[in-house]
Amino acid sequence: MSLFVPEFDETVIVRDAEAEVIGGAPVGVKLLADSSASGGALSTVRVTLGEGADGARPHLHRNSAEMFYLLDGELEILSGDDVVPAESGDLVIVPPGRPHAFAAAPGSTADLLIVIAPGVERFDYFRHLQRIRLGEATPESLLEVQELYDNHFLRSEAWDGRH
Repeated sequence: MSLFVPEFDETVIVRDAEAEVIGGAPVGVKLLADSSASGGALSTVRVTLGEGADGARPHLHRNSAEMFYLLDGELEILSGDDVVPAESGDLVIVPPGRPHAFAAAPGSTADLLIVIAPGVERFDYFRHLQRIRLGEATPESLLEVQELYDNHFLRSEAWDGRH
């Protein structure tokens, strides 16, 4: 086992009013701290999902774990072949290499904190998703940046068949 020691000298403080927000209803992403802010230790965002909204399609990260802390609402999280329900106050951590996805549960909204560790520069990934939503980039363009953001898409029968 190797030990990763992040390198940064200053305390990271992100004021709510100063954080960049991408999207809105039904999916909003508040960019909190990218990997460069924490010396590579983590990347973190806050995601708000409207009723039943998808947060992320099935994917995996080869080099990072992903933590989901549900601040409010109800969530469905794919972890491998299992769809795990989560409610306010629940914590789910998906290990590297494990397929996962998340969405607000049917009939519910969700407000969650997501942390990826070790960190990956991900803010531009969320900006890329926004360009796709606005029609400024194609969905297929995500395939070109999978390695850059360590975000590898896949199919999941368990996720597709959950409702």
